[in-house]
Amino acid sequence: MGQPSQAREKLLNTAIELMSARSYADVGVQELCEHAAVKKGSFYHFFPSKRDLALAALDRQWEVVQREVLERAFDEQVPPLKRLERCFELFYDHHCGVKAQTGRVLGCPFGNLAGELSTQDEGIRLRVVRIFNGLASYIERALRDAVKAGEVPEMDTSTAAQAVVAYLEGIMLLAKATNEPGLIKQLGQSSIRGLVAGMAAPRTPPERKRRAVGE
Repeated sequence: MGQPSQAREKLLNTAIELMSARSYADVGVQELCEHAAVKKGSFYHFFPSKRDLALAALDRQWEVVQREVLERAFDEQVPPLKRLERCFELFYDHHCGVKAQTGRVLGCPFGNLAGELSTQDEGIRLRVVRIFNGLASYIERALRDAVKAGEVPEMDTSTAAQAVVAYLEGIMLLAKATNEPGLIKQLGQSSIRGLVAGMAAPRTPPERKRRAVGE
């Protein structure tokens, strides 16, 4: 009973490793099976196609990000804006670990797959969108708390959360391009408060005093 479960785990781990280091298109079923030391028959027992394996790998990576980064960063005992800073710090720690193992910053697995496949595979695109929305929900809760605590002015927290996700994804892409994980921590710490402040709702200017009756 234990062997089939091990085969599935080996395939998931192999897909995450190879697709993150290279690309979805560059990795075939035969290579996945050989690298995982799993027979093709076992592959198709668990996953009808490489696409199904990629979807399962996305779900597994999202579980890991939630457990190792988001749940730790967005602890409600931490001041709201500090939660956002901790999020960038923990992503930095994660990418440092990846670089130590592989020699390279591999970027965000969700952003990587979105960039490669979102115009080709609607199922994968929607799965990535769901993950990005999940990330935004953590950020939005922190922003709502920041508004209540007076750390930031009133704002559209939903739009602001999406902006922070876009900023985070952009930094991770830049870190991948430069092979420098330090950018994630550096730019996150230096810019996150300014970014959030820039999303504040504009104040309505006071009405000018009329200079003459009937003007």
